Amino acid sequence: MDPGFTAEQDGIRRTLRELLHRRCGPEELRAALDTPRGHDPALWTALAERLGLPGLALPEAYGGVGCPVTDLALAAEETGRVLAPSPLLATSVLAAPLVLALGTDAQRAGLLPRICDGTLTAALAVPAPALATALDLTGPQDGDWAGGGRAGGIQARRVQGVWRLYGEAAQVLDGHSAGALVVAAHTGGFVRSRTLLFVVAGDASGLVRTRQTALDATRPQARVQLRDVRAELLGGEEAEVTQALSHAGDFAAAFLACEAVGAADRVLERTVEYLGRREQFGRVIGSFQAVQHRLADVYVRIQAARSAAYYAAWAAGGPGDPGGSGPPRERVGGLALAQALEALRRAAAEGIQLHGGIGFTWEHEAHLFFKRATGDELLFGPVHRLRAHAAEGARLLERTEVPV
Repeated sequence: MDPGFTAEQDGIRRTLRELLHRRCGPEELRAALDTPRGHDPALWTALAERLGLPGLALPEAYGGVGCPVTDLALAAEETGRVLAPSPLLATSVLAAPLVLALGTDAQRAGLLPRICDGTLTAALAVPAPALATALDLTGPQDGDWAGGGRAGGIQARRVQGVWRLYGEAAQVLDGHSAGALVVAAHTGGFVRSRTLLFVVAGDASGLVRTRQTALDATRPQARVQLRDVRAELLGGEEAEVTQALSHAGDFAAAFLACEAVGAADRVLERTVEYLGRREQFGRVIGSFQAVQHRLADVYVRIQAARSAAYYAAWAAGGPGDPGGSGPPRERVGGLALAQALEALRRAAAEGIQLHGGIGFTWEHEAHLFFKRATGDELLFGPVHRLRAHAAEGARLLERTEVPV
């Protein structure tokens, strides 16, 4: 792994930071959260037109920029710094890689160019709370998380050659506003049961979508009800769905880890700035040794998390990812995400405490960062399960028989 950045990567980060600084300040963020979509469409258009961010890691053949997936993960550090409310995670990190990996030529040509130019957003819908399991982050994918042939979840059946879906999924990121849904559904009954992925148009008949109240308002979620909805099978019935979801999950974890590192770094910056102005007992608070020790501990945690996140982003660029190349690399996204979420939670908690009374107020933005850490852990964790699943995958917990 080369820890240095290329000139192109530095340019992407610098341009993105400048754009977000102008278009996504605290006031703009709060205004966007109160809209029905939960994000600012004008900001999304700017990100697509100026940077090509939605298609940054998609092939040029479909209108993308053609950069490695590493570049998209590094860009996430900048969006995390401002908690930018956008459909980037749902569209470009969760849904688009699955279309690229499994879709037919016609499906790729019909969906990916519109994702790249920002005119189409997408979302991945799996039954709640199985998102982390489906992405192979916290448990094996061999369970019945998609429905298991029983009531609940999402079921698929073919009627006169047409696939129909019925069921419900909750906690679908940006599911209320996405123009297309990639839906994981169970099909085949008990004997030949398996999970397949389907594409559902956002305006399909029988599709009912309702925005849910979420702890982290910067990650809008929706309840998606499918009432005998017409769907198109993504790829073929022999598609390696679990493998594609696993690859997408590893990259999503690396993306989220970079986002969390950016958010934690911004919290620390804001806290240090405040402690350099606020006086107590005739001295600025930041001059007290006990306070400096607390800040130093947060700084060390962030730097360690940043190293893990960068390595996970680099590792996700291996051949297991649609945009990767080179020798096979290990899956470390879950471990990096666990470390980054802990760093963000610690940074946000210390920031609230060290800001004193103002840190606890609704008007201050410190609570938004704490909710981001907690919300991501609820969706993709918890941290101890991320680590436990990684340990099981590396066979660290296997018992060895000692000969007597």
